[in-house]
Amino acid sequence: MLAFVALVLAAWIGVSILTLPSVAPLANPGVSMTITVKDWHRKDHPFVVGPKNPRWTPYGALPAALKKAVVASEDAHFYSHEGVDYEAIQEAIKTDLRKGKFVRGGSTITQQVAKNLFLTREKTLIRKVKELVLARRMDDALSKSRILELYLNVVEFGPMVYGIGHAAHYYFGKPPSALTVRECAFLASMLPGPKVYNPYRKMGRVMKRSDRILRRMVSARMISREEYDAAMTEVPNLTGLERKVEKTLETPPPAEKPPEETPGGGPGEIEPSPPVR
Repeated sequence: MLAFVALVLAAWIGVSILTLPSVAPLANPGVSMTITVKDWHRKDHPFVVGPKNPRWTPYGALPAALKKAVVASEDAHFYSHEGVDYEAIQEAIKTDLRKGKFVRGGSTITQQVAKNLFLTREKTLIRKVKELVLARRMDDALSKSRILELYLNVVEFGPMVYGIGHAAHYYFGKPPSALTVRECAFLASMLPGPKVYNPYRKMGRVMKRSDRILRRMVSARMISREEYDAAMTEVPNLTGLERKVEKTLETPPPAEKPPEETPGGGPGEIEPSPPVR
């Protein structure tokens, strides 16, 4: 009986893997696709991933300090692993077993991109397996810079604040390219979960975590001692944040218009953007 159950489970997982979408089209920076994101009232909204999103920030426009802050914060071995950090997963499993529930996911930046683009947020074994498979495929098909570009343009920074293009304007009123080292660390500090690390309600918690990120950056020689000292003396200017967050929570911004579908297409269809003339 146990052998039969194991066989059925293996077959189910195998079919699930075989039906996963291809990640190859994502290698083209000109493609756009539509995914579903949730606001803080748990309502679904379409979100455009790619250059058809007016807030999209290409890799070259992302400040170096932001890329470094995110790697220092979320995935220290990003540039050396193949999409999956098995040591981090082992540590996460130990923590989960000790706590008796899912506490740590051990997810790399690549895994988070796979989850955000193709999967749900349910904490199940099959979803985790799909995430691992997609992450390995992404690492094979995409450059590290492309993965980081996708991550920073899709990740959640606040109530219906998805992507660094929106976050930089929402919190600091400037484009991502103008962010300071402190502001980059500040935004990176929210990435474990903007509800937990919410500067509106938990400013002290966000500042402490951004301080830790800055210390990691200077220890890893990602920034100079002079940059570190300047960042530590800087206090992020979040003028009007309270009013802005309350307004956003009361009335989430209208859903973005998804790219026009090609015949036979549907939600989530990847399509290339027209060439720039």
